Amino acid sequence: MNSHNAFTELDLDDALIAALSSLHFNRPTPIQQAAIPVLLEGRDLLAGAATGTGKTAAFVLPVLQQLLDEATVPQQPRKLLLAPTRELAQQIHQNVQALGRFTPIRSQLLIGGVALQQWQQRETPHILVSTPGRLLTLVGEGAVDLSELDLVVIDEADRMLDMGLGADVMAILETLPQSFQAALFSATLAGEGIDTFAESVLDDPVRIDLNHPDTVSQQVQQQVIHANDASHKRRLLHALVTDPSCQRALVFTNKKETAAQVNDWLRQQGVPCTLLHGDLPAPKRLERIQAYRTGKRPILVSTDLAARGLDVPEITHVINYDVPHRADIYIHRIGRTGRGQNVGIACTLVTFEQLKDLQRIEYRLDQTLPVITIPGLELKGESFAERLREYRRKLKQIKRQKKKNALNQPKKKRKLRHRAQKNKGNPRRSPNKVAQK
Repeated sequence: MNSHNAFTELDLDDALIAALSSLHFNRPTPIQQAAIPVLLEGRDLLAGAATGTGKTAAFVLPVLQQLLDEATVPQQPRKLLLAPTRELAQQIHQNVQALGRFTPIRSQLLIGGVALQQWQQRETPHILVSTPGRLLTLVGEGAVDLSELDLVVIDEADRMLDMGLGADVMAILETLPQSFQAALFSATLAGEGIDTFAESVLDDPVRIDLNHPDTVSQQVQQQVIHANDASHKRRLLHALVTDPSCQRALVFTNKKETAAQVNDWLRQQGVPCTLLHGDLPAPKRLERIQAYRTGKRPILVSTDLAARGLDVPEITHVINYDVPHRADIYIHRIGRTGRGQNVGIACTLVTFEQLKDLQRIEYRLDQTLPVITIPGLELKGESFAERLREYRRKLKQIKRQKKKNALNQPKKKRKLRHRAQKNKGNPRRSPNKVAQK
């Protein structure tokens, strides 16, 4: 069975290959193909990969492999996996357990609500999975000893920063040994915040960015519906989520206030929906995610920040109630549907005031998104149609100029030789050690 599994090419232990095969994972995804060798080599890593690309296994597998290679009984935990939220930490821990099921490796989840005494009465775990705040509290109380850690993985680093957890992460790193390997995974590598954070955490990292921000899966059918105003938009949304083809939908808004208003209106219409935003307490958030995942509430209205790290399979529709202000956010949103062999629908509702945001997206994608109408809910008013035609005409002019500029760009000289530079053996230094020098 293992001979047919392409993961064997990554020099993984037979126990890990057996676990992968039992989960029907027979071929590594691009992020797994790129990241696993880097981490097994002992290098620091900065990786950009969206949710749903297999990035969790991209760091869990090399973590498990390193422990199998060490073959020692730990006195203290050896590997640390950090996540911004409790539910994401739980998902990572489930992956560790599933992929390590045929190994003697032990892991422990440390989040709010998990009894620490249960861990202290057991054998020392090889791997800790935790959120920064919870771990920092336990370290401060002397309940957790990180003195033997040699690897730290920080998942969803961009969301860590969005939630203001960067300082907690740095405080944790201050407690680590002088030399340790670090990996930072993020949905996007865009922006100065990530670069600054990475410079503080990583030492001469390998950089992998597989987001391909201008690419959308062919499994996703993109659509645009034009709306006159907010009232028209709500009626369009109701028609979309009550269509029989809409089995599970994720509705995005740009603001939490809008999300609350849309959710309230849908519930008044009898739609089984639920709301997710950043101000929800963790127990309530988990309860609503579970209701969405099980189908009890198949329509989820959410902001971008609240939906980060959300892992729900078979989302049939992603609906942009508000047009996102950036193309990368649009691509990240619609990437929640059309996964695997499933076809997904990504529908964006656009008022005239949001045409500029749509223009940015279409310019970035280098395509004009198809416009559809819903019978009985067509656009009203000739003035809107006239302005829309003018907008489309200008967009074509911009695209022609973009191609013309690309043709006029001078060709870059090709390098005759390239030698990969490796940094094996150079110890990492934690921030406190560097500061002491």
